[in-house]
Amino acid sequence: MINTKTAFVAIVGKPNVGKSSILNKLLGQKIAIVSDKPQTTRTRITGVLTTTDTQLVFIDTPGLHKPKNTLGEKMVKAVSDGMADVDVCIFVVEPLYKKIPAADEQLIETFKKRKLNVILAINKIDLVKDKQKMLETIAEYNNLFEFAATVPVSAKEGTGMDTLLSEATNFMQSSPFFFDEDTLTDQPERIIAAEMIREKLLLLLEKEIPHGIAVSIESFKERSDKNIIDIEAYIFTEKESHKGIIIGKKGALLKQVGSDARKDLEEFFEVKINLQLWVKVKEDWRNRPGLIRGFELD
Repeated sequence: MINTKTAFVAIVGKPNVGKSSILNKLLGQKIAIVSDKPQTTRTRITGVLTTTDTQLVFIDTPGLHKPKNTLGEKMVKAVSDGMADVDVCIFVVEPLYKKIPAADEQLIETFKKRKLNVILAINKIDLVKDKQKMLETIAEYNNLFEFAATVPVSAKEGTGMDTLLSEATNFMQSSPFFFDEDTLTDQPERIIAAEMIREKLLLLLEKEIPHGIAVSIESFKERSDKNIIDIEAYIFTEKESHKGIIIGKKGALLKQVGSDARKDLEEFFEVKINLQLWVKVKEDWRNRPGLIRGFELD
């Protein structure tokens, strides 16, 4: 007799609604990068939450948007793939809309076609002053689809996370665990390191630059005494003019990226990190499938 239960949970929604922040809060540890710029997540990121007899496997997907290049097309495909064969979706939306966004309507149509179980998570409620308007938004969504539950949450403050977690556990089924009990994510260490560096670039760079950058880990070596990991990473940008901006005056911005990323890396890997960063130009890399695969964004 199987005494354990599992569920696969896809976290979906349009860009910049807080999907990655919700994943990190549910796991109690940061594995997905977060910024206020849309389309931060480029690939499916899996997070695993295990208790004595339950295991929830969360899939954080890129925001659904209209693709403008090959990378964008792959991101949209990742959304569709992320919803395949899951037990339930957490559909993240914002609390105040004059009109439901087209991307959300598209996702709702997908829910209907695939007959998916869906929990509606109304994020960013900490920003809402007029609760009546939020209730109107909730009513509009519920008029379009029969959600299993509607949960107001604030990923920033942690409000509603226990309720959201409880609703997701309702869709568990008897099954052996799919991951070892101490697994937090299925992402390779190199990908985690690259994403943490990219997050700092997103936070520090001007608006037009972040989507044209990629981070590739050239070397990831743990020293024999296991107290230090040496990481060498290349930051790729599409334009020569952006290279100087990324480096900054006298290298100041690149140093700040390295310092901020090092702190997160040391917290995650629980060892000292020796991080070296370089900037290179790869023109139009977002439309070059070979480079996208090379950056492990495929």
